[in-house]
Amino acid sequence: MLEQMLNQKVAGLVQLRLTLADKLKDTITHLNTLQSRVLDDELIRWKREQQLQGNGSQFNSNLDSIQEWCESLAEIIWLNRQQIKEAERLKQKVGLEPPGVADILPNLNNQITQLLSSLVTSTFIIEKQPPQVMKTNTRFTSTVRLLVGGKLNVHMTPPQVKVTIISEAQANALLKNDKMAKGEASGDILNNTGTMEYHQATRQLSVSFRNMQLKKIKRAEKKGTESVMDEKFSLLFQSQFSVGGGELVFQVWTLSLPVVVIVHGNQEPHAWATVTWDNAFAEPGRIPFAVPDKVAWLQVADALNMKFKAATGRLLTEENLRFLAEKAFRGGGQQQVGDYSTMMLSWSQFCKEPLPERNFTFWEWFYAVMKLTREHLRGPWIDGAIMGFIRKKQAEELLSTCANGVFLLRFSDSELGGVTIAWVGEQAEVFMLQPFTSKDFAIRSLADRISDLQHLVSLFPDVPKEQAFGKYYTPYTENQPTTSNGYVKPLLVTHVPGWGGPAGSLGGGSYPSTPQNMYQPQSPDPSVTRDTPSVASAVSDSVSRKFLSCAISDSYECKVSLGVKGMRNKGETLLNTGIRNSLKI
Repeated sequence: MLEQMLNQKVAGLVQLRLTLADKLKDTITHLNTLQSRVLDDELIRWKREQQLQGNGSQFNSNLDSIQEWCESLAEIIWLNRQQIKEAERLKQKVGLEPPGVADILPNLNNQITQLLSSLVTSTFIIEKQPPQVMKTNTRFTSTVRLLVGGKLNVHMTPPQVKVTIISEAQANALLKNDKMAKGEASGDILNNTGTMEYHQATRQLSVSFRNMQLKKIKRAEKKGTESVMDEKFSLLFQSQFSVGGGELVFQVWTLSLPVVVIVHGNQEPHAWATVTWDNAFAEPGRIPFAVPDKVAWLQVADALNMKFKAATGRLLTEENLRFLAEKAFRGGGQQQVGDYSTMMLSWSQFCKEPLPERNFTFWEWFYAVMKLTREHLRGPWIDGAIMGFIRKKQAEELLSTCANGVFLLRFSDSELGGVTIAWVGEQAEVFMLQPFTSKDFAIRSLADRISDLQHLVSLFPDVPKEQAFGKYYTPYTENQPTTSNGYVKPLLVTHVPGWGGPAGSLGGGSYPSTPQNMYQPQSPDPSVTRDTPSVASAVSDSVSRKFLSCAISDSYECKVSLGVKGMRNKGETLLNTGIRNSLKI
């Protein structure tokens, strides 16, 4: 009877053990599903949105919520791991090994430990990415964070984080082997080590690198048309920390978004092309840093729109995007509206091959326009006062039926980062002013220049120019105070000879009246005797160059003349005129 009773108890104990193992197995299955949802869906989505932020996308970070989910996961996984270990300890204490029953506890222990390892290594993330266009010898910052650091008490022995820069090939090798060859790096970074700190108020374990600097870079050999601005690098953040009083030790690393290294500012546009293409068209789980060579125009249009909106404050319209498609595909205006949406744009068309009859690429033109608008035209662009993306021929057609003095603003096709004014003359002729660039607007703003030119009356179709640009005029007071160095500041006035005096002479505009006698002819008449010498140059015969002429008259006035381009509806003629920026002292 006693043996029978003991056998029953043993059988009951074995059954309880098997039931517990099955329940732990089910729990691990549920944890696996939940962890996959948090890491593979939510965290990957966060990383993708962080990458799109590099192209100007709105980024509403929910990283604190993801951290809460990861911390809850870490706690549940850790408790279940303790349960499994306790079940193994009790099993050894009561040495019952019924025949034909497999022991699954060691396997469950391996699975739960693997879950924890995956959670810890996946939640070592870059909260603030380093700049994706990185100039050597220039300070930059970055922040890394461990989302489960507080819950697992990692901060009890604060981990060190080291940063190195690696090439695309090295990043590939790292993913395959899960470790880097010792001492292998593609450059030298100053101030590249830091200690993770736990911030009690926010419950965040992180380290901010505030003073890193790339001193030198080792580049790979180039093939074909590759340039240094096509080459991608990545910053590798590495650390090691222990969990459970040293019971488990984790080697963790994470890679930054691709970085293009430049040494000079003139490499910036092409570098941003590489970064923009990568950010927009990188696919999840790709081999570093593979991107498609051809992309559907609709995707390219979305990327350009996002970029332009972030830089200038206003989205591009459907007409703007149609214009850009035409330019990118070298369409020349023949194709219909819907023809571009399904077409594939290649990387070469985007930023390698020059546009027809130009020495710059599509991206260089777009980048220059975006930079000009961001720095000098943001307000009028947001207001819709700048049409911008319109061909010369279309501008002529729009203005051909308009009244004298109606004008519009369009981005120059021939000059990088140039904006031109097209206006209707008295004989219904359409004229184009030589494009203004950022250098011109650094001297005098677009609004003030429009105010200066009294023959410009209404913005197309019929908006009075004061209504469109008046709020951007520079206010002027008659009694200008002297500057700290004792000099009186001069004032520049824009004037097109042959189109009437400046608006200031009529009492309007954003500057004081200017005497008319200061406007001498562009080319002084040699038969006229002058008291003061003058130096003159010919009017520019190219829209992409500006010639200066300066003359000093008896009233100590200096004139700076810029070339003007005139245009008729059926062809082009060069007006023997110039914009005259008058400097009255």
